Amino acid sequence: MEVRVLRYFLTVAREGSITAAADFLHLTQPTLSRQLKDLEQTLGKKLFIRSSHSILLTEEGMLLRKRAEEIVDMVDKLETEFSSMEETISGDVYIGGGETDAMKHLARVVKELQSSYPNIRYHLYSGNEDDVTERLEKGLLDFGILIQPASVSKYNYINIPAKDTWGVVMRKDSPLALKDAIQPADIINLPLICSRQAMKMTYSKNEFADWFGDDFDKLNVVATYNLAYNAAIMVEEGIGYAVTLDKIVNTSSDSNLCFKPLEPRLQSGLNMVWKKHQVFSAAADRFLNKIQSKFQ
Repeated sequence: MEVRVLRYFLTVAREGSITAAADFLHLTQPTLSRQLKDLEQTLGKKLFIRSSHSILLTEEGMLLRKRAEEIVDMVDKLETEFSSMEETISGDVYIGGGETDAMKHLARVVKELQSSYPNIRYHLYSGNEDDVTERLEKGLLDFGILIQPASVSKYNYINIPAKDTWGVVMRKDSPLALKDAIQPADIINLPLICSRQAMKMTYSKNEFADWFGDDFDKLNVVATYNLAYNAAIMVEEGIGYAVTLDKIVNTSSDSNLCFKPLEPRLQSGLNMVWKKHQVFSAAADRFLNKIQSKFQ
């Protein structure tokens, strides 16, 4: 199975049409169709459901799409790492992390590096702890930014000296919007939209669970999220109240939403993690050295 053919497959899956994919790839339709049939024969599975106007993925096709994206990402990353092994440091650094205002600290490091290494490119992937560590284990990320408390025993890590405050995002016409801070009793019976990270913290009996104490069993969690932007939309539509970190949802004067911190105050720091015995590209190594000199 060639990477080139996997790229063809992903293009067809994205375009939803042999004709559109062939135009994009600058191939003839018969050539592309033959490559796809050879791929199906190699795998022994039907990957597409074909019609006169479109093409859909089978269940096996959807699985291949996910794996092919990972393989192609890994090949691209490997190629850029080898191309960066030159006297002039260039290449790509792949960083995954949750949505947090404390990411500004890493952005400032990137800004400082740009003057010395303008040819380094940075690729950011947003996701919760499970998303980030999965991609880290597969080698698709160089570094992961995890919101504390997180399991870091299997990684090398650095503490980023920043704290984000937990609170509740709500509509400005909510009765709770008149309060300066939110206590557990205020939200026990309300429909809550919680981050999966917070729920994971809860089940692990960490800081978030400690804040709620014995009232956790009374929580009415109607939805979970891993991107706060989506949670904010649900709040605006009146679905519930989002438990999230400060400054990652737009609560400015032109927004319909507001943020109220938890009381007692609950804050989380950040860990930057990477795999033990990791062999970095020259670009990733420069980034790590800069982080270590600044925060360690």
